[in-house]
Amino acid sequence: MTDAQAAQMTSAPGFIAALDQSGGSTPKALRLYGIEEDAYGSEAEMFDLIHQMRARIAQAPAFTGDKVIGAILFEMTMDREIGGKPSARFLWEDRGVVPFLKIDKGLEEEADGVQLMKPIPELDALLDRAVAAGIFGTKMRSAINAASENGIAANVAQQFEIAARISAKGLMPIIEPEVTISIADKARAEEMLLAELARHLDALPEGQQVMLKLTLPDQPNLYQPLVEHPAVMRVVALSGGYSRDEANAKLAQNTGVIASFSRALTEGLSARQSNAEFNAAIGKSIDTIYAASVAG
Repeated sequence: MTDAQAAQMTSAPGFIAALDQSGGSTPKALRLYGIEEDAYGSEAEMFDLIHQMRARIAQAPAFTGDKVIGAILFEMTMDREIGGKPSARFLWEDRGVVPFLKIDKGLEEEADGVQLMKPIPELDALLDRAVAAGIFGTKMRSAINAASENGIAANVAQQFEIAARISAKGLMPIIEPEVTISIADKARAEEMLLAELARHLDALPEGQQVMLKLTLPDQPNLYQPLVEHPAVMRVVALSGGYSRDEANAKLAQNTGVIASFSRALTEGLSARQSNAEFNAAIGKSIDTIYAASVAG
């Protein structure tokens, strides 16, 4: 973590690209990119194809720190190269994009209305590798599927417990307790989440910060107290299944919150596009998400 990276993440205009599809979500991401499952015969081939997609995005002319201030990588992306350099170094040195690493290993079965993160074996070793690779911070996702006070409390407690270990390594944790957009009691769940996040933030040691990645709320500016909290470096929003137009419209209503989109970022991209067509499509996507991120 450098001072320049911290300054960029704290206040630079722009958004964070989420290029961190894992094994479970990669087939869908490839399908949307125009590559069906019969195009690869093994998991290794699948990951080769998704890396080619990510590398193509990262090397597009529009993908620079002028608008894309950060990018979240999957572990296998961190371990590979883009443009002849280790991925994290390429992003920061060649593009001015701050690199993050997805560290969670997926979700447990639902209990008490939430899905906690599965155990992360050898977490310390993974964090050490991230530091050595030039990673600035990490991201970990859990899920909230109901307005359950006990479940949401357990969810947030797990996030902050692991975040403390990440901070101890000198990395910036992105805490992502995703509220599922289709649940009937979404607004109530978001109110509970706000209260629980604020309670944990207030208890952090002075000077320690985290970032928050949250579902776009039903009530615009619900999370304004978190945006303004001294223990929060930045609040970013996931697209959560909304189309890019829907996600951008909702994001623009939330002052100080910036995007960290995955599906909404890559919407409209295809393996069959020429480089000119691809670069135009990703450029348009970046422009619209940037505009929504700075609208507030």
